[in-house]
Amino acid sequence: MVVRLKHQEGGITVDGEHRRSIDRVNVGEQVCLRFPEDAVRIDGAELPLSVAYEDDSLLVVDKPPYLAVHPSAGKPEPTLANAVVGYYRRAGQPHSFRPVNRLDRNTSGLLLAAKNAHVAYALTHKAEKTYLAIVLGELHGCGTVDQPIRVKEGCCITREVGEGGKESVTHYEALGTDGEITLVRLRLETGRTHQIRVHMAWLGYPLAGDTMYGTDETVLPRHGLHCCEMTFTHPLTGERLALTSPLPEDMAACLRAHGLEELL
Repeated sequence: MVVRLKHQEGGITVDGEHRRSIDRVNVGEQVCLRFPEDAVRIDGAELPLSVAYEDDSLLVVDKPPYLAVHPSAGKPEPTLANAVVGYYRRAGQPHSFRPVNRLDRNTSGLLLAAKNAHVAYALTHKAEKTYLAIVLGELHGCGTVDQPIRVKEGCCITREVGEGGKESVTHYEALGTDGEITLVRLRLETGRTHQIRVHMAWLGYPLAGDTMYGTDETVLPRHGLHCCEMTFTHPLTGERLALTSPLPEDMAACLRAHGLEELL
């Protein structure tokens, strides 16, 4: 960032005067770094956007299910990226979409995005996330799954537990069950692709509605996974932020149908 700014007019100033990165500064002087404007490379879209938190540096949105985060080849439908860029545009903010964490298309919940490259870098792997999942089967107690995850042979997306995979650690706690389904709280130490889905299927309790990892859609029309809590330290202010998102209606309806209203 500094290398880029020192070659930009007004990129680095001290009390309004241009300075080099090697110049000394004195107590009481104000150093200002002016970020270059973003080159926004995707179109904005007029989509509803639920904002959980926003300031000049970052944005946290509550992503609904059935919405991909990024555009992909052969899938022209609008994505969360298009929605966020459209939201920025309407607010007069020419920012790119820089997600700090990722969610699968059918996973709902909190997603953190930075408004500049410096904040994005500062937040990398810093947000602590908690998930709620509806799994099939009767699960009790708590535990940890410490199993490596690799790409399944012959596939480009599907993951599995297996030798040679990347270290992956998932902590889980069963919150309640009716014997057919269980609501589980999960916390990740690592952030591998499909980690919760792979680990819970390996444990013998696949996510309800997860057609990729062993269940059909009779219990839930999508895999029942929701990012319900996010905690991180703001990289500029040092403030500790804790955000929450309520369980979406489709997962709540599933719990009610199984007599587990007390878990809501």
